[in-house]
Amino acid sequence: MKTVMAFGSFDILHPGHLYFLNQAKSKGDKLVVVIALDKTIEKVKGEKPKYNERQRLEHVKGMPMVDKAVLGYEKDPYEIIEEINPDVICLGYDQDSYSENLKEKLAERGINPEIIRLGPYKEDIYKSSKLKQHLQ
Repeated sequence: MKTVMAFGSFDILHPGHLYFLNQAKSKGDKLVVVIALDKTIEKVKGEKPKYNERQRLEHVKGMPMVDKAVLGYEKDPYEIIEEINPDVICLGYDQDSYSENLKEKLAERGINPEIIRLGPYKEDIYKSSKLKQHLQ
């Protein structure tokens, strides 16, 4: 069984998220989604999410293509990858902060998944930051 891992904040779910998760699921048999902690989102994006981490976790758990959803870890973001040891890691087209040197950092821990960067879905319309601007 080929396990695929994807990451994200998934604050305001939209068709771009569905596209991303469906693409990720198509790369294997089991899709595990890691939900960013509230503190991580504040650090990376400079603002609090609209929905807290528990709410976002429940939203993603309810999606049909997701086999398992878990919260990330605060102190060591690579620990969850080490625990699950996926065959494939799918990154979104805009996930730059997490992906820098990812392959090398995982190799140091003896983890060597295939890393795939997935394409966007109508990024000019379905990007969380743009949707949040319209909601304010």
